[in-house]
Amino acid sequence: MVVQRKMEKKRDFLSKAWLEGNELIPDIPPLPKAWDRIPERVLQFGTGVLLRGLPDYFIDKANKQGKRQGRIVVVKSTDGGVDGFHRQDNLYTVCVRGIENGETVDRLMINSSISRVLSAKEEWREILDLASSPSMEIVISNTTEVGIVLDHRDMVQHELPFSYPGRLLALLYRRFQHFGNAEDKGLVILPTELIGNNGDELRKIVLQLAKHQTLGEEFLEWLLGANDFCNTLVDRIVPGSLSTESYRLVADKLGYEDRLMIMAEPFRLWAIETSEKRVSDKLFFATVDEGIVVVSDITKFKELKLRLLNATHSLCCGLSSLLGFYTVKAAMEDGPMKHFARTLMMEEIVPSVCSGDISREEAERFAQQVLDRFSNPFLQHKWHQIALNYTSKMNARVFPLVTSYMGKLGKVPDLMAIGVAAFIYYMKCHQESDGKFVGFDSQDTYFIQDEYAHLWCTYWNGAKDETELIAHVFADTKLFHTKVPTAFIDKVAEYLAAMTQGKASFLIESTYNLNRTC
Repeated sequence: MVVQRKMEKKRDFLSKAWLEGNELIPDIPPLPKAWDRIPERVLQFGTGVLLRGLPDYFIDKANKQGKRQGRIVVVKSTDGGVDGFHRQDNLYTVCVRGIENGETVDRLMINSSISRVLSAKEEWREILDLASSPSMEIVISNTTEVGIVLDHRDMVQHELPFSYPGRLLALLYRRFQHFGNAEDKGLVILPTELIGNNGDELRKIVLQLAKHQTLGEEFLEWLLGANDFCNTLVDRIVPGSLSTESYRLVADKLGYEDRLMIMAEPFRLWAIETSEKRVSDKLFFATVDEGIVVVSDITKFKELKLRLLNATHSLCCGLSSLLGFYTVKAAMEDGPMKHFARTLMMEEIVPSVCSGDISREEAERFAQQVLDRFSNPFLQHKWHQIALNYTSKMNARVFPLVTSYMGKLGKVPDLMAIGVAAFIYYMKCHQESDGKFVGFDSQDTYFIQDEYAHLWCTYWNGAKDETELIAHVFADTKLFHTKVPTAFIDKVAEYLAAMTQGKASFLIESTYNLNRTC
């Protein structure tokens, strides 16, 4: 018997021509009128999904509202990938999927904010010419954490400077040469790289390069006086492309192919630090969405993210793995584990972070958003990935919370102690012949990718019991940078002993059942 497969209908790619010949489905917002003639106001270094799912998302939203508009010229530094943008006239679909205010969100939109995508290696002269554009006002970048580095080889007269700071300096110097020292022709520079004080760091490197090349005092004055390097914080999970099955369902619904299609969670935050009115005036997209925050100090947003999102991740990571939950989604589908995460945030972390700048209401609202994000049914975020460099993350995220909580409330934070004990249990490992460190949870083995894995291996294999192990690891300042009270260490030892006896689920369920009984 011969079975004939049904031939799939070949569809065109999303493009301007496709839009002109087809009607969009009703629940997709229409593109702005004359969208392809909106002036270019933004130069963006990077084509990654975070940029396309966050800054470009906001700029597209501003263009759709039509008050003040601007499109983006994108610079692609890596080889390849430009043709895909050209084929689709730089249009792409954004699938926003997840939980928002307890409700499932699944919506689609077409982003038309990108005007051109230029290759740094092949079109650098054309990119430099953009420095002479009077409409250009903003530079955005995401060149990864290693992109903002000082490279003394960079010279403005090079055909193509090596580093992003070198390329930015070349653009600024060309702009200065064209417009002179006109203060109103300075640019707003918004790095989104995940490093502390990213704007300050970028400005420092650009200034060092400018001084090294002796570009003149007049240029240095204009560089510092007319241009604004803003510290920023970005937060949105943008996994990128959809699974094959999900993509096919969306493409069938829309009626076109889109190789640039991305998925993003509903939560979005772009905090921009400035007190300059001229910066706010140029950020034409700043008021279009509650996810954009322009303030004189973004410290509290960093703290909320670090403690309520990142620290909760770290405190739930080892415990979830120990209980057999391999993804965040799976853990949040379990009643006791979700209760643990919620209670940890609301009763222990929120009181620890509340201060003059952060109100309890603000912290609780952020915590609820984190729970929504953890519960996203469209994401498969693996705990083993979250455990990468686990020791450093615990030091940066968790132990300052322990000391803050005990200083304010005068008692041990039980759930933090459980989370720390689970972290220590997660780091139980042995070294294989190839040098890799391997741990073992309730069902499977996993690699421990941690700079201190060798110490954990030594302590776990050398201690006679949990009490001795705990004494050794908390005394090692390489492992734990923050000195915590003895009462907390004793509680961690107690919980670690329970976990080694297979009672981890009992710890979680007893807390859950006690709450339900009360």
